[in-house]
Amino acid sequence: MRLADLLEGLEYSCIQGSVDQEVSGVVYDSRKVTKGCLFLCIAGANFDGHSFAEEVTGRGAKALVVSRPVQGVDARDVTVILVPDTRYAMAFISAAYFGHPAEKLKVIGITGTKGKTTTTYLVKSILENAGHKVGLVGTIEVIIGKEHIHADNTTPESYLLQEYFARMVEAGLDTVVMEVSSQALMLHRTQGFVFDYGVFTNLEPDHIGPNEHASFEEYLACKGLLFRQCRVGIVNGDDSHWRQVTEGHTCTLESFGLGESCTLRALDRKLVRKPGELGVSFRVSGPFELAVEVRTPGRFSVYNALAAIAVCRHFGVSGGDIQKALLTASVKGRIEMVKVSDDFTLLIDYAHNAMALESLLTTLREYEPHRLICLFGCGGNRSRQRRFEMGEVSGRLADFTVITSDNPRFEEPQAIIDDIKTGMAKTGGNYVEICDRREAIRYVIEHGEAGDIIVLAGKGHEDYQEIKGVKYPMDERVLIREILEERR
Repeated sequence: MRLADLLEGLEYSCIQGSVDQEVSGVVYDSRKVTKGCLFLCIAGANFDGHSFAEEVTGRGAKALVVSRPVQGVDARDVTVILVPDTRYAMAFISAAYFGHPAEKLKVIGITGTKGKTTTTYLVKSILENAGHKVGLVGTIEVIIGKEHIHADNTTPESYLLQEYFARMVEAGLDTVVMEVSSQALMLHRTQGFVFDYGVFTNLEPDHIGPNEHASFEEYLACKGLLFRQCRVGIVNGDDSHWRQVTEGHTCTLESFGLGESCTLRALDRKLVRKPGELGVSFRVSGPFELAVEVRTPGRFSVYNALAAIAVCRHFGVSGGDIQKALLTASVKGRIEMVKVSDDFTLLIDYAHNAMALESLLTTLREYEPHRLICLFGCGGNRSRQRRFEMGEVSGRLADFTVITSDNPRFEEPQAIIDDIKTGMAKTGGNYVEICDRREAIRYVIEHGEAGDIIVLAGKGHEDYQEIKGVKYPMDERVLIREILEERR
């Protein structure tokens, strides 16, 4: 491709060579440089692509995109393009390189502290029930037709995102629903195209710290960038931050929630409890009326479902398709029910910090269980404060806690358990410690009583346990199945 065509629409200066230069590909990883390619000098947390300028041109790169002058690039046949921000430029260059695939798709972006993952799967389920062919980009995986690709980031780098879009178009998909993290918005991963629909679920203090956001104000501002890059904004009208998040928006706005001012409302919320299952039912009011039931518990399940309905109504989806999809949709590791007994309910959830665990246990309390049992551990080489906090939350809200191992990484599992017990000690909550997670799961299954709700928290969708730098296979669903087979 001609370099000038890739740079169209960008602010830049050609400080060496010519924009008529032909390039064979676009690369931002110095290890993947090919002869004749364009190399983007991206500054990361540990590496700066500008430092590799001389090396990559020596290996055949014919064009560089930089945000500051680089040394050692003297060859006359190498073009150097100076831009204000190479990450921003990479998004537009990648979109052009792959032929602007987002323009051939309906693109739905979902941001917020909680609910992104579940809402993306609900949207996908509803639209597919209505006959659409839908791709997904999220925390757990990327789905392109029947292909499932493990996800390393909630929102991938712009080049990879555009490549996924192009593959979706090639596979005949018409829509993509994706999670949009605040980090991705801050790092311009979603530039180069316009979202048809942008969704805001909620906002709570999170992702504040080194290599994330400097403050809650920055976190909020980054979330708000989505509403300057979408055509229709759909927000949780009950969240106290929605006005700040949408300040300066360039889209039309509508809302969902329980409040009277919301465009789409949920009324008559009722808890649903069946043998081995928990759910919630409610009536949708607003642009259309509809009674729905969701097979996940609690208030936040209502908000996730409302967000999905608010999006899908723009696609002309029928009430029947919505009802069917919400009854059958499930998300791996997000309040995922695993049928073990008609007497008690067992579920797996990704809650791996105090805020998420408190929200989950508080929700489950509404179902008035005989006992609320929480099994969890904490990750090694992470903040000890998280362990104290999770221990305190479980001790305060659960009737009984089973403290076990999560991903100990390079720490001793017992040391992590001892930290959790420090938090537990503040509450006087009842607990037992079983370091082996498999045996801990066996314990809660064998000791389950009629009316109990048992939560396996922390691992969620993860299917491994990381010990001393090695990831060992460990899927809680497999462990449960093996334990039940052994008992039989």
